[in-house]
Amino acid sequence: MAPHSSSSHVFLLSIALLSMSCFSLSPFILPIGKDPKTLLFYSQVSIGTPRHNMDLVIDLGGPIVWYDCNTHYNSSSYHPVSCDSKQCPSGSFCSGCNGPFKPGCSNNTCGANILNPFANAIFTGDTGEDVLTIAGTKVSGLLTGCTDSQGFTGEPRVLQGLPPSAKGIIGLARTQLALPTQISSLFKLSRRFSLCLTSSNKYGLGNLYIGASPRSTVKNVDVSKIMQRTSIIVNPVSTAPISSEGEASYEYFIDVKSIKIGGKALNLKTPLLSIDKKGNGGTKLSTMDPFTKLHSTIYKPLVREFMKQASDKKMKKVQSIAPFEACYDFKSLGRTKTGFDAPTIDLVLGNGVQWTIYGGNSMVLVKKDVACLAVVDGGKNAMTAVVIGAHQLEENLLEFDLVSNKLGFSNSLHLHNAMCSQLRI
Repeated sequence: MAPHSSSSHVFLLSIALLSMSCFSLSPFILPIGKDPKTLLFYSQVSIGTPRHNMDLVIDLGGPIVWYDCNTHYNSSSYHPVSCDSKQCPSGSFCSGCNGPFKPGCSNNTCGANILNPFANAIFTGDTGEDVLTIAGTKVSGLLTGCTDSQGFTGEPRVLQGLPPSAKGIIGLARTQLALPTQISSLFKLSRRFSLCLTSSNKYGLGNLYIGASPRSTVKNVDVSKIMQRTSIIVNPVSTAPISSEGEASYEYFIDVKSIKIGGKALNLKTPLLSIDKKGNGGTKLSTMDPFTKLHSTIYKPLVREFMKQASDKKMKKVQSIAPFEACYDFKSLGRTKTGFDAPTIDLVLGNGVQWTIYGGNSMVLVKKDVACLAVVDGGKNAMTAVVIGAHQLEENLLEFDLVSNKLGFSNSLHLHNAMCSQLRI
């Protein structure tokens, strides 16, 4: 195979499969950890026969589930999807292989585009069906992509940039082969999923919930009463590295109308908060970008106003630490239940809904005595104006309703003396 154009806590993926009724199953619950070096999030799955335990990175905008089926991997329960199968997505290429049959090496096989945002390349792989063994239960019928990482000698590695233990990616995007869509279909669950990312494994793991959402915290806070909702909008132009003409983006965009710092609206002299006919602009959510990334025309006024208000709060500015510009002496920062006492960042959405980013999410400790505003300059040529990164999503419950196209969000769970690890179904 060839392209077209990185110790973490190990744990076993667990799924609750208790009967809710004679017609449905309880939601799937996948524990999610955070890799402290790459700042990416992962869950462990068991694939094939015999079982192969693999850490797979969580990609909110990833279109498929894919894993590394190199020369050391084999599975007797693997079945490739043929090119003429109805299971083969329209427009897929047909794959072949000269070696002995194994996962990733078969003929007349439905090809898979293997995407890793850090590799700066698109890799080819095979689409196949295998047994996913979860908490002793075998789940059949799940379609995945598989590719041989050892087949790219001298080329960008398919696992580049991922945690050292990671062997692939779990895609959660609005596609037919994304994990939430497939699981919901196979087990007749509600087409929705919820995501809650832990700020650190030492505080407990986060979770991905497929088919339902948490109802309460361990302190009996009613989660439904703290959620706000906004529309998930569609960017009419694909933001993927490979797409067909006229194909819309499968990533999750929301309609940010304006941005406030400490309650003061920024005077943004740019139309980029809206998506234009070419797909430029708008706001999307990402778990593959550790920190929020802003188009330069938004980044500069936001950082300027933040620094002004930080000065008013007697936050002592220190030398910048790349890639961050606004950095402060740790000892000069006050504390609240939501983290550092820093100017809030408000994303103003439609119908008066507002997503508030507090100090625990807006600031990041980069040295033991320095904390910085955790946003980066995406440049003047950034296609998407605002990419809300994973740090800003931590300890926030997010609910994606794929039927009504609504995003529910809790704001910081610390407001309610709770954390992702304390949520209950």
